[in-house]
Amino acid sequence: MRNLFSFTALLWIMLSAPGAALAGVNSGLFAAYQQLLDNYLTEVLSPRDGFYSAFDYDKALADGATAGLLEQQNRALAAFDPAGLDGREESVAFWINAYNYFMVAQILTDRPDGRLVDSVWDYGGRFNPFVDSVFDVSRFVVGGRSYSLSGIEKEILLGDDYRARGWKDARVHFAVNCASVGCPPLRSRIYTADNLEATLAENTRLALASVRHLRVEGDTLYGTELFKWYEKDFSEAEGSVGALIQRWAAPEVARVAAATSELKFIDYDWSLNRPDNFRSGPGSLPQ
Repeated sequence: MRNLFSFTALLWIMLSAPGAALAGVNSGLFAAYQQLLDNYLTEVLSPRDGFYSAFDYDKALADGATAGLLEQQNRALAAFDPAGLDGREESVAFWINAYNYFMVAQILTDRPDGRLVDSVWDYGGRFNPFVDSVFDVSRFVVGGRSYSLSGIEKEILLGDDYRARGWKDARVHFAVNCASVGCPPLRSRIYTADNLEATLAENTRLALASVRHLRVEGDTLYGTELFKWYEKDFSEAEGSVGALIQRWAAPEVARVAAATSELKFIDYDWSLNRPDNFRSGPGSLPQ
């Protein structure tokens, strides 16, 4: 097994990435969420495993300020009318932020028996088909309307209306985060109209440079199961999964991937994206 990307090239991507420019409606609206990210999210650049991040839910729950930040963010979103969003960049950034915030808030506030879940599937839907999954329950309020995470992702960001407007972007799959080790990393900065394009491109390059999402064994390319589940979106955007890799991966990754003869999929790791789960996985967080 080998990583497709050199640490030097990966470091260059990080250093040349856009700064955390916060302009427009998203910066003010998601101020409390940004504070949660600042306080409890760790981004890691590993020479062996690439880039990943972990959210310290235990630390957040031990901090008395967290409940107030969650309440502040929930109130802000409940009072906000998304019909006032201005154009593609602001709209796509808003709904990515909303998805990622609601996922974090779900983990922090819905704790069966007072304990954090081990996986988002502990809420039901996969191993307990009689309970809606966390992705399908409509409990997340924006502008007085309740949304589900699946609705935000599949019906808004990747839905027919955005497709008709030319706003649909398959790279969203590398931006929304399902609070799991196997997900593309949650980022430490919120999305804005100013940084949307650069951050989507960066996230895709970084994910494709991580052994959790792309690696080579012999002449076989192993890719994230996102490529299997959302193959239609990637093919609609680029013609094929392979074409997407060639366009959006760093040149070194694209070259090595192009030399493989088949694509297989990496088993998705649904473990909660907390620090301990990365310490026991392919990479390690700072101690």
